[in-house]
Amino acid sequence: MSASAPVRPGGRVTEGKRPPHGPRRVRGLAGGVLLLVGALLLPLSLVALWARAELTETDSYVAAVAPLAGNAAVQEAVVDDVTAGVMAHVRLDGLLKAVPRAERPAVRRHFTRGIRQFVAQQVRQVVTGSGFPAVWNGVHRTAHRTLDGRLAASGRSAVTLDLTPVVERVKRQLSHNGMGLDILRRVPRAGVEIVLLKGPDVPRIRAVYEVVRTGALLLPPVAALCLTGGLLLARRRRRALIGAGLGCAAAAGLLAAALALARSRTLDALPAMVSRPAAGAYADALTGPLRTGVWLVIGAGTLTAALAAAGPPALRALRARRLAARTGDGP
Repeated sequence: MSASAPVRPGGRVTEGKRPPHGPRRVRGLAGGVLLLVGALLLPLSLVALWARAELTETDSYVAAVAPLAGNAAVQEAVVDDVTAGVMAHVRLDGLLKAVPRAERPAVRRHFTRGIRQFVAQQVRQVVTGSGFPAVWNGVHRTAHRTLDGRLAASGRSAVTLDLTPVVERVKRQLSHNGMGLDILRRVPRAGVEIVLLKGPDVPRIRAVYEVVRTGALLLPPVAALCLTGGLLLARRRRRALIGAGLGCAAAAGLLAAALALARSRTLDALPAMVSRPAAGAYADALTGPLRTGVWLVIGAGTLTAALAAAGPPALRALRARRLAARTGDGP
């Protein structure tokens, strides 16, 4: 028994002389809590920064979707959408007046199939042509600016992807073909569009947009402060650093799993008319920067934990080797 802890007659240590472990324990507990909060906030910060960039930065969005102009699945989906939009305005009643009424259904199907194949062939030539990437980027730039305006203002107007520039290119291509020009002339200026965001969904997305903007400003510095504060308050810095690295890597791994699950469920919930390969290519292109950031956090966290775990023993082993070498060379 130490001299600083006198014993009462009953054999118990005097309360006033016990070592002051309370503040140290509270400090260690606070450091652990801060490290846990920082590890959880780090992947959320990545999501907030990514969402803010996709929703507010048109150049970032266009750069993300630009490679899709050369994706075969996306090209085929554009061909199908444009062809369907054109065919919705094709009327064959005038051509069928001279056909007996009983034969009109069969003749209509034959003509419709032939015209659809003709229009799809012309649209495919435009979509696979060298000038399509510029049209593609322009279409998406306009759509994103419209989305940004809808989110910044009030109202419930839908956001669409206007594919009419593709039709205009097909029109110019068919300017020498009377039949093709007559077909495409029937298509109104805004007749070929894909709805990206329905009007009733705009207020909900606007609310998410406000949360994302706030989160992108607050979450990264809060996560950094929590991690830094946790390391400074930790009683055993090396163990805290190992725990922080592994915690950040684990949280980022959970985010990667959540992204994969969300992608799968979103594609499964799409209507049958939507191309799964094209939608998957869109999802991968849009979430590419986020997935890259997630894997960087996983790698950095794992590497930090590994270096922290191996650092002091490795230094001691190196010093021991140097000392042994000197001792061996001394005699």
